Order: sequence, then structure tokens, then C-alpha cells
Amino acid sequence: MRPSKWLGGVYLGDLRCRFRVWAPFARKVEVHIVSPEDRLVELEPRPLGYFQAVVDGLRPGTRYFYRLDGKVERPDPASEFQPEGVHGPSEIVDHLFPWRDEGWKGVNLEDLVIYELHVGTFSTAGTFDGVVEHLDELKELGITAVELMPVAEFPGARNWGYDGVYPFAVHHAYGGPWGLKRLVNECHLKGLAVILDVVYNHLGPEGNYLEDFGPYFTERYKSPWGRAVNFDGPNSDEVRRFFIGNALYWIEQFHLDGLRVDAIHGIMDFSARPFLQELTRKVHRRSSILGRRIHVIAESDLNDARVVKERKLGGLGFDAQWNDDFHHALHALLTGEREGYYLDFGSLRHLSRSLREGFVYQGQYSRYRQRRHGNRSRDIKPYRLIVFSQNHDQVGNRMLGDRLSALLDFEALKLAAGVVILSPFVPLLFMGEEYGETAPFLYFTSHGDPDLVESIRKGRLEEFSAFAWKNTPPDPQKEATFFRCKLQWGLRTQGQHRVLLRFYQTLIALRKEILQKARSIHWDVKEVLRNQGILVRSFSPGMEVIRIYHFGKESCEATVSIPPGLWYKRIDSWDTQWMGPGSPFPPYVRSRGDLPLRVPSQGLLVLELKRSNER
Repeated sequence: MRPSKWLGGVYLGDLRCRFRVWAPFARKVEVHIVSPEDRLVELEPRPLGYFQAVVDGLRPGTRYFYRLDGKVERPDPASEFQPEGVHGPSEIVDHLFPWRDEGWKGVNLEDLVIYELHVGTFSTAGTFDGVVEHLDELKELGITAVELMPVAEFPGARNWGYDGVYPFAVHHAYGGPWGLKRLVNECHLKGLAVILDVVYNHLGPEGNYLEDFGPYFTERYKSPWGRAVNFDGPNSDEVRRFFIGNALYWIEQFHLDGLRVDAIHGIMDFSARPFLQELTRKVHRRSSILGRRIHVIAESDLNDARVVKERKLGGLGFDAQWNDDFHHALHALLTGEREGYYLDFGSLRHLSRSLREGFVYQGQYSRYRQRRHGNRSRDIKPYRLIVFSQNHDQVGNRMLGDRLSALLDFEALKLAAGVVILSPFVPLLFMGEEYGETAPFLYFTSHGDPDLVESIRKGRLEEFSAFAWKNTPPDPQKEATFFRCKLQWGLRTQGQHRVLLRFYQTLIALRKEILQKARSIHWDVKEVLRNQGILVRSFSPGMEVIRIYHFGKESCEATVSIPPGLWYKRIDSWDTQWMGPGSPFPPYVRSRGDLPLRVPSQGLLVLELKRSNER
């Protein structure tokens, strides 16, 4: 399928290429062909500040710059490939590809089990093909969707991806556009959806030449990453068109199943028809045309239910959003940390409220923010909230990049896994979590500007001051920092790591079984075990399951109220098969309405009610 992309150098076939660029700041724009020959072609001015020309005799692989007013030369803002990096020429791409995913319709939102990964550190190769090598392991784990951290072209070869400056260009070190297509194709053949993290709230500083072309940025608002993107000021219609075109490009040309939109709270837009509302509308319309399920997921720290509310009701229309409150409540409860944003969390009632209603803060006063925070979330469908015990931010933005495996003992790791995977929400795992990866996930860069490198070092130190961490952070610019973050795949077959992996597989399989038995499930959450535990009951006609989570550091005796009947054990983290201390629970327990329990320290127990017609 030839691209329908509005901007950029687009190969039309038959050795013809159309160049179109939005450059209202320029009076004259030329395309400078630099390879395999040297040619200069002037583009014709069009309304609204566009310039365009169709040029004959060009093949895929042709490299070019735009020359502005006969002076400066810049890569194409809508470049599809930057083989020489952010300062080098753009390259023409032929998008014809031997797709084999005919009939692929995507994955239902409520069936998602998401696995977030960073392409560069996920495998030894650090490429899309390196990810392909491990897809069978992810499938066996029970994953239904792979979420890629940003892959747009960024400076150098090492970066989280949030410093991207060419939103349409797949990073050259990962394998370029063809590598990404191979990955998506293989994922679909294995029944895995692919979600891409996209960044529309800012662009990175190095190699960012958009301001030479037009008013992509505004001084009207301040952003944590510098000047805000111009989504509601003069000429903002064309800026919106640029980014919405980017979203549709990923979906059409790379067959992606979803977009995770980074930090929407950093998108400043006070127009009557917000950019984000327009974005979700056009993606959903394209989803309908293509006949595929395409999900748009927001990262937001606003605790705002309007993010996932229908557009016709005044919402932004996202399919789902990340729920940081769930993570903070679970993390603070398990680790005892109370610094930074964990100041607002730490009690059992925070986690039980999140399990019951979604957000913890729904308008109450936040000590960390020193104001009221959030709005009502109890009416949000559970599958519209994404939850996790770890992700790239919550691990990588710690000074030493330490995962939960470095902070918790084995019993607590199993408990955290159970709370996330068996929650009513959509679970997300961070790469390596499933077997207790011990390598850190640190912040790393490979910028070419020494002043920028030093600025980042200082900024990281200031960021950590709120958490009172006393260590010195590893240097983000050093190559060794990046290599320390590579996953150690051999751990999966060793000792506790192997057992934890099987435990995750069992949890995910049970989650899927519960969903298959009952698509419409009622949930009840209450605090039990002398306020050291949480009981979650899910029930529907023909199925009833309870989960008992104990967070106490010592054993506890208590009676819990559960429906009468014969309950059989589905998962017991204290059992020796999971390298637990030994379980006091028999395979079956009978309740007459009250069930006396003596539970060991931290762990979980899952029971299912045996129906009268079951043998």
C-alpha cells in the first residue's frame, strides 16, 4: 500500500517522488538531492505556507535536505528515515512490504495483557529483529500486546526515545522502517498486538529544526521539556495536521494496533475542540475504515475521568488511560517508601480504594501537590484503566534504576504480581519483571552536544532531590550505563527466576480463564485480616472467585466473610511449588459464611467456588 501521508518526501512509484513541506517562515524552499546525485529543485508555493513538487527520476534510498531561502539546509520534518542520524539527510522510503497478516483484526481492549519494552535493551542485538527472537517466550507467558517505547529518530544510538525529533522516522539503529514492519508482521502471525508509545507533548532538543520551518512551538505556555507545542495558537491547524498525520501513518503503514500517547498533561490546548479529542476521533474513524481494533491509550497524571469519557459527552475519547495511583499505592505499601509522590500513599485503604474505584485521589487534598487532586473514577469501566507494579518511568526515574526485584523479597514479588494481574484492570508488565530481572533500567542518552549533556546531568540530580536519595546517579551519557540495562535472558531458567516466571504464567492463564467464563463480572473489595489484607471477590452467573492478599510482615489469624460453599484452591503463593515457606491451606476449604484463616506473612490465596454441577 502506497502511503497517503500528507507531508514529506513520498515515493509514488515509477521513479517519482512528491515533496511537500509546511514552511510558512520561508519565502523560497528547494529540495536538495544529495545522493545518489546532486540536484536542486525548487518547490512551488501553495496556500497556508505549504511548498510542493513532484520530481521524476528518484528511487527509494534517495537522500535529500530542504534548503530554506537559499541559506540553511535542514532534514525533512516529516522524514521517514534518517540513516545518518538527526543532523543528516532524509531518505526516501518505499513502503511496499510483503505483509502476511491478512485477516488480523486486533485484540479486544479487555483482553489486553501488555508487555512494555525498550527495543535497545530488550535483546542482545538491541533491534526489532532482536525482539522477534523472543516473541515465542512472550506468547508462552500469556502476553497479548507488545508495547514499544518510542522509536522515532533520536540523537545517537542510545536513548529512551522521548528525545525524538523526527516523529515519522523509525530509528536507524533499531532497524529502520523495515525492521519495525517485520516485527509487527511477526507479532500478528503469533496473535500479538503491537502498541507504540508516541510523543506529542514535546520534541527533543538536539536535531530539532522545526522552528526553522514554521510556528510548531509557542511561548504562550511553559512545558517541563521546554517550549510547548502550538496546538491552539495562530497557525495551529497545520501543527495539529502534522501530528494527527503521524498517528495515522503508524496505523496505516505499520499496521499498529494502538498508540500510547505520552504525558497528555503536557499538551497545552484550551481550544473548544481539543487536539486530543480530534486525534482520538480520527484514529477511531480510521480503525472503522480498516476493520481493525485500534486503541488509543493516554498517559496522564491528572486523575481525570474525562480522558476516557465519550467525545459526545465532552470527553477526550481515549480508549484507556494509565493509572499511576494504583502503582503508587501498591509500591508504597510494599516498600515503605514515602518520599516524593509516595508521600500521598502508604496505607492499605489507598490500595483497596484503587482496586474498588480506580483512582485513589478523586478530589481529595494531596499533600504532595498541596491541593485537591482528581475527579470521580468509580464509573470508569475497569478495562479502561492500565495498571502496573513497574514501568519504564517508575523504574528508570529512580536514581539507580532499581527494579522491585532489588527492593522486595521473593514473597512480596509474587504478591505484587498477583495484585496487578488479577486486578479488574488491564495489566501491564515491564520487560524482565516476569522473571525478576536484576539488571537496572537506568536513564541513558548519547547526545552530541556537550552543553546539553551537562544540563541533563544537573537536571537529573535536581529531579532526585525530592526523593532524598543520597547516591550519585550513573552518568546517562556513558555507554556502560546503557549496557548495564540489557536484559539477562539466561536468568529465566535459574532458581527463583524460573519459579517466578511460572508463577506469572499461571496468574495470566487464570486471568484469561476468568474472563472467558464471564465477560460481565461484578467486583467487591474490602479490607480484611486485621487491616493487613484485602479481599477481592469477583462473581457472575456460573463463576465466583476470591483473592486474598496479605501485606503483613508476620503471620495473622482472622476470620473472613465469604459466601458459603466448597471452595477450591487455584493459586497459593505460600505453596512450596512456588518456593514458598509452606502453605497451611488444603486443596479445598468449606465456608459456612465465615472462613477462619491463619495466613503466613506476605502472599496471596485465590479460591474458586465449586458449583453443584461440577465434579
